[in-house]
Amino acid sequence: MTTALPDKVRKLLDGPTFVVVTTVNADGSPQSTVVWVKRDGDDILFSTVRGRKKTRNMERDPRISICAYDPEQPYSYFTVDGSVALVEEGGKELINELSLKYDGQPYTFDPPEAVRVVCRLTPRKVISQ
Repeated sequence: MTTALPDKVRKLLDGPTFVVVTTVNADGSPQSTVVWVKRDGDDILFSTVRGRKKTRNMERDPRISICAYDPEQPYSYFTVDGSVALVEEGGKELINELSLKYDGQPYTFDPPEAVRVVCRLTPRKVISQ
């Protein structure tokens, strides 16, 4: 069951707020990475490349958590727990859109053989302070 995002969380996700995504390693330990995100309704989208640690973790176990804080009010933060689905379609377009949002320029860093994926987090639990 999807959980709706509070307005405060939507506002942070719609701006250039950096988000930490945490996946589960094969041994059960956490693995965290800073990512760029965007919102699609209540789903949260980010991009990665096939073969990376977080991608392999999400392919094996789709449970993830994200956390971010308001840069203007560091004690104001949110976490979202849920399951992620990965698809290749739209991967290159998403990373370019995110690069324009966060960096103001097109994304040009992937080698030609990189396979970009769209990671769609469906919220199950949201905590907002």
